[in-house]
Amino acid sequence: MNGISLLIIRDIKLSFRNGSEAIMSIIFFILAGMLFQFGLDPNSRVLTQIGGGIIWVIALLAAMLSLGRMFNNDYEDGSLEQYFLAPIPIVFVALAKAISHWLTTGIFLVVAAPLIALFYNLPNTILMPLVISMLLGTPTLSLIGSTGAALILGSRNSSVLIPLIVLPLYIPVLIFGSLAINSAVEGVEYNNFLMVLAGLFLIALALSPWATAAALRQAIE
Repeated sequence: MNGISLLIIRDIKLSFRNGSEAIMSIIFFILAGMLFQFGLDPNSRVLTQIGGGIIWVIALLAAMLSLGRMFNNDYEDGSLEQYFLAPIPIVFVALAKAISHWLTTGIFLVVAAPLIALFYNLPNTILMPLVISMLLGTPTLSLIGSTGAALILGSRNSSVLIPLIVLPLYIPVLIFGSLAINSAVEGVEYNNFLMVLAGLFLIALALSPWATAAALRQAIE
């Protein structure tokens, strides 16, 4: 566990030292949310009805911005090969990378989501389901994204391949995250959708690190 903690701390420090990836993700999230609003009538009921879906669409796109660099730097400087020689199982390394990605990207999306909700005239009653759905959904995006990032490692067309791999897998999170918010807007029970998001997170937590480890092993070989 100490090795995993040190790896997470190292990745967080490198991310904030460079600054660009974490900052660009949150800036994209906020600007994209504002741009969607400008394309619609701010007094329209449609704005409130589609707000939850828009928040989730731009959240998964923002989470995907930094996936290409998740393993690339370690692959280029040889650190990835050292991970296989270290006493830490590579599965835990893959999990640590996903946690680092969420702490430098996903957590900021959770914090900024209520701000985006204000742009779409969403009622205060949706703030709790919005935050909970983001807390359950964004770690799932990071876990799935880590597998996608490992699969395209070493590829020349990584910026094109990552969306093709991860976007289809992101769709269930998008659907149930949006349904939870829309149900809260309409005053309908939304706990079932949050439970599905929790189930998706547990499935991703159980499977993604192993799939990521296998993809990393293939990239090294």
